[in-house]
Amino acid sequence: MRLDSTMIQGDFHMHTEFSTDSDASVRSMLDASVDRGIQTVCITDHLDLDYPPDEELGSEPFQFDLKEYFAVLTQIREEYRGRLDVRIGVELGLQPHLGRTYEELVREYPFDFVIGSLHLVHGMDPYYGKVFEGRTDGEVYRDAFCETLRCLESVSSFDVLGHLDYVVRYGRNKAQEYSYREFSDEIDEILKKVISGEKGLEMNMGGIKYGLGFTNPHPDVLKRYRELGGEIVTVGADAHRPEHVAYDFEEAGEILKSCGFHYYAEFRERRPVFKKIP
Repeated sequence: MRLDSTMIQGDFHMHTEFSTDSDASVRSMLDASVDRGIQTVCITDHLDLDYPPDEELGSEPFQFDLKEYFAVLTQIREEYRGRLDVRIGVELGLQPHLGRTYEELVREYPFDFVIGSLHLVHGMDPYYGKVFEGRTDGEVYRDAFCETLRCLESVSSFDVLGHLDYVVRYGRNKAQEYSYREFSDEIDEILKKVISGEKGLEMNMGGIKYGLGFTNPHPDVLKRYRELGGEIVTVGADAHRPEHVAYDFEEAGEILKSCGFHYYAEFRERRPVFKKIP
């Protein structure tokens, strides 16, 4: 379905074959964006330094050659000029000890946009389920929020915090042991840290795609972010395949409005550009 002008027109979270978990070509993702009627996209491939090795993923998963990345994307961006505004970004996997390394990295390369996302809890990605063994979902969720806060205290080289409650996607019982109210102490500290650091928050549509029935973070968290004074919110489908570009963007604007937002943000040269929600 093609989006019309009354819908959000910028998808600021998508992956291509530069990410270990995607085999989609850059052009296939951009062609899908054009077909969907999107005006602006930002490619944000995974760069998770010190991600644990895995037999399937290889010895250095979620890493790629940044020089090649910029060379390829810069050329392709020109091919799509006039049809699609293509920005170059990255999704950094946050870990507390990587603050200085990431700071040097984003200083070296001219990203338009940097997402900072927690993908590891106790050194394990919730996606694979092992971190939940012998523990309740709620215990792991709380640990994930505490780990996010530790990351925010030591890593600052990003623009928005990605999919805040990502961990809930992979709990054995999903949202049965999750609500903003249950984890409000931890989540409020995270949101206050994001705001005081002049960072933004992502509304990631992947939660709906993965069957949670809500975005990541939950709209209650987005609403609390707004209540605390947060203004910078980007929208991303977190697509790893062309068919998921701008996933459920038909609903994205209404969700943001219901949380108290009148504008969403797109980024260029690491600066937010505010767009009125249609």
